[in-house]
Amino acid sequence: MRGGEAIIESLKKMGVETIFGYPGGQTIPFYDMLYDADINHILVRHEQAAAHAADGFARASGKVGVCLATSGPGATNLVTGIATSFMDSSPVVAITGQVPTHLIGNDAFQEADIIGITMPITKHSFQPRDPDLIPSVIKTSFDIATCGRPGPVLIDVPKEVQEGELTKFDDNLIQTPGYNPTLKGNPRQIKKAYNLIKEAKRPMVLAGAGVILANACEELHEFVHLINAPVMTSLLGKGAIDETEDLALGMLGMHGRKVSNDSVNECDLLIAIGIRFSDRTTGRLDSFVPDSKVIHIDIDPAEIGKNVSVDLPIVGDAKNILNQLNDLFKNYKVSKDVNEWTSKIQKRKQELLPRVTYDDVPLKPQSVIKEISEVLTPDSILTTDVGQNQMWAAHFYDAQKPRKFISSGGLGTMGFGFPSAIGAKVACPEDVVVSVNGDGGFLMVCQELATVYEYDIPVIAVVLENRTLGMVYQWQSLLYDRRHSETKLGHSPDFVKLAESFGVNAVRVEKPGETKEALKTAIKDNEAVLIDVVVDPNEALPMLPPGAGINEMIGEYKLEKDVI
Repeated sequence: MRGGEAIIESLKKMGVETIFGYPGGQTIPFYDMLYDADINHILVRHEQAAAHAADGFARASGKVGVCLATSGPGATNLVTGIATSFMDSSPVVAITGQVPTHLIGNDAFQEADIIGITMPITKHSFQPRDPDLIPSVIKTSFDIATCGRPGPVLIDVPKEVQEGELTKFDDNLIQTPGYNPTLKGNPRQIKKAYNLIKEAKRPMVLAGAGVILANACEELHEFVHLINAPVMTSLLGKGAIDETEDLALGMLGMHGRKVSNDSVNECDLLIAIGIRFSDRTTGRLDSFVPDSKVIHIDIDPAEIGKNVSVDLPIVGDAKNILNQLNDLFKNYKVSKDVNEWTSKIQKRKQELLPRVTYDDVPLKPQSVIKEISEVLTPDSILTTDVGQNQMWAAHFYDAQKPRKFISSGGLGTMGFGFPSAIGAKVACPEDVVVSVNGDGGFLMVCQELATVYEYDIPVIAVVLENRTLGMVYQWQSLLYDRRHSETKLGHSPDFVKLAESFGVNAVRVEKPGETKEALKTAIKDNEAVLIDVVVDPNEALPMLPPGAGINEMIGEYKLEKDVI
């Protein structure tokens, strides 16, 4: 067995059926061996899309996503996708080719120190220089990518190592003594949390992506109902609790729901689970829950106390800790104060429901998302790009199950939505997958229309066409005296013609009800489709200005009408 064959065999032993990649000079040996292998390879049209597709695969399935690129520019094109998965704790294994070992460090053709480049954005990196190491490196990479707080691992394989013969196939785990995550919460800390929750009169829960990653959504549901506490989520925590439930308030933060932002500072106990308190969630730190006690549950001790002062830290796996708390609260009787508090917040939630209009032309983005919501089922997967389209989806699409709302959070990567939908559809072929994109972000990855056409991947790409870089345009309108510097996209391209040039069916939507009908037809036909929705470029959501406190949202407003 040669090194490349060992990579393929090791991936198969780890349960991998599909990899996303793009060949090049230093991966030719591997691709030659892949020619006869029974493992699926999807040829993307840009390496960044391979990383995003692997990421989408991982988020939708809970399994490790695998992407592959050659050395130099191929490897560096993966960097944005690797950074995206790192910021959002998504388990991805990225395999890159490298120049032969005797040329490393000589500035050889298409050489880049990809391990050095990606060191800050990976959990770990390997560069096996002996073919015998490959099985252990692959197995250990999967273990690291999924153990504790998930994240990406890079494997950089020199060309002659791909070609070299193995003397044995040894896939024992490589010892990583510096990495030993705590999975079980400290019983004394959990008992203290129990007592704090019992004493609280106005508790609230803030759930992040860590709840989903720990497969702890059922435990969260049980917990919040046992203590009758309102629940907010981060952007990536959408789906941790069914957002149609009475206790669910929606997203907190800069672009969050007003009910969440207006209520969080009134609580006397904030129970944060699987969240890192990013700046987009908290607003200005000195005005975030200043009078509340904070319990912070997270598997990564580095996140506890990093941004927000914590009264009670609990390090461990969210599923384990919630199970322990639920056992303590089995026969708990919720106090009158807590019941009155929760009823007050639920009433406020109804009073502050976001505005939706269905009959306006140009179409309002919120009405488009609502039409999408009315067609999709709880098992459908919605991916988003980044910017206004992302926030419209976050506000107006209710995720009822985990791993059904996929978006780039920490890095805010434009171009993530469409290729991540490809990965999600490959991971979950029976689920309807819809990608909501802004026109700016979609143009960054539109070449992947060729991928969905050639591989018959029936992803539905919805493009909200407002001919602006919407979020930046919105900020310029609010904070920069309407000086719209380089945020108007002009009239090119025609998205329908663009899709059709790739062989993908497309339809333009301009009137109420047409989005719903186009989506129903696309689902029925089970083919890749682009739905180009012309939306009002002057519509914007409430938001926190940078540096504002969590309850200082700017209300609904209209932007000036001079876009086109």
